[in-house]
Parts: sequence; C-alpha cells; structure tokens
Amino acid sequence: MPVDKSLKKVLVIGSGPIVIGQAAEFDYSGSQALESLREEGIEVSLINSNPATIMTDQEMCERVYMEPLTKEFLLKVIYQERPDGILPTLGGQTALNLAMEIAREGVFEKTGTKLLGTNPDTIHKAEDREAFRSLMKELGEPISESQIISSWGEAEGFVEKIGLPLIIRPAYTLGGTGGGIASTMEELKTVVASGLAASPINQVLIEKSIAGYKEIEYEVIRDAKDNCIVICNMENFDPVGIH
Repeated sequence: MPVDKSLKKVLVIGSGPIVIGQAAEFDYSGSQALESLREEGIEVSLINSNPATIMTDQEMCERVYMEPLTKEFLLKVIYQERPDGILPTLGGQTALNLAMEIAREGVFEKTGTKLLGTNPDTIHKAEDREAFRSLMKELGEPISESQIISSWGEAEGFVEKIGLPLIIRPAYTLGGTGGGIASTMEELKTVVASGLAASPINQVLIEKSIAGYKEIEYEVIRDAKDNCIVICNMENFDPVGIH
C-alpha cells in the first residue's frame, strides 16, 4: 500500500525495560520500523526508557526521548514534537496501554494526531476479555467455557459449575502477566488475586483449561483492504500450557 502522504513526522513508542531473553522482538521490530519510516522520508522520534536497545541508538531516528513510559511524559513529548502519527504497536503492552490512556482523554482529536497500525476499538477487543469473548461468539468461533470475574467470590461460583483445572487471563496484560493455570483451590486463589491486581481494569477471564491440547499457530499478515497472506504455520512440539 502507498504511504500516507500526510505523515511528515511520526512518534514511535518503545516497550521500556525487558527481561533478558524475552521480548527482544519489540526492539527488533521497533528498529525495523524506524528504518522503514525514515526510508519513506518521514521524520521519526522515539520515546523509550530503556537505553540497552538498538532502537535507542541516536542514529536510528531524528530524536530519542529517554524518558519514563508514562502518560505524563508521553504527553510532554507529543506536545513538544506535534507528530502527525503515533505508532504504539511495536512497544508491546506498555505502548498499547499508553495509547489507550491518551485515546480515552481525547488527545488524538485535540492534537489532530493519527493512531497508526491499529485503532482504540481493535485494542479494546483484543485486550478486554469480555469484548474478545463476545466477538468470538459473534463470529461463531469455538471458545472454552469461561466467565469474566472481578472478585474471588465470582471465581468460586465458576469453579462449582466447571471444576478444576482453570486458566486465568487478566485483561490488558497480553504478555501473560498475572495469569496462569490453577489445579487446586489454593493455586486458584493465588492466581486470581495476582490477575486482578495485574489488570488495569481489575478484570480477569477464568476458563476451562485446555492444557495438554496440540497447539498449531498461523501467522497472518492483513492489510487495510482485508487482503490476507499466511506467512507460516507451526505445530508446536510442546502442548498447550508448556510455553
């Protein structure tokens, strides 16, 4: 697709600190995005709090803001730079959460800045467990028996109907932070408490466990015209629940 000619300046949001051996794809993909945007003649700025990355090298873009990845500092950079677009899809959960925070406050409308690569509704459907579950039912996609909860009492009620083991998935923590598999009531209580604490909206999806199932992945690229290409498919050596 041709590049949007209205984009003269773009701000990329990084992922912040990462665990050694994990999430290096954020730095790799972010670095590739910086180079690709500059190849198109776009002026690029970056905000990221992690100096130990390739993307924060000063040669990668016009300006690097080594600042905490919080709404306060992001807004300062936005009003300083006045970018035409903001790219949050290469910074993992941190960048997506920041994009949603400023979207809820109407920052994109106030500044005339475009959210690139996705939109708030898509992020909401992907990360809000109830919204995602509703979408899957609407599409007729099979999903495990599940329930949205916001308290331990609701979790106990679900266990009485479904039994153990259960998978716990906090909302707005796509990296899995706070979630897990519980095989006993003690484990369930611990993971539910962790999940509710980790979720920015105190929402957790608990569902019947499918640990042990064969796991097959498809990686698909889709463009704005709904053209889809399957890049690869993988049958994992380990079953669901291992990685």
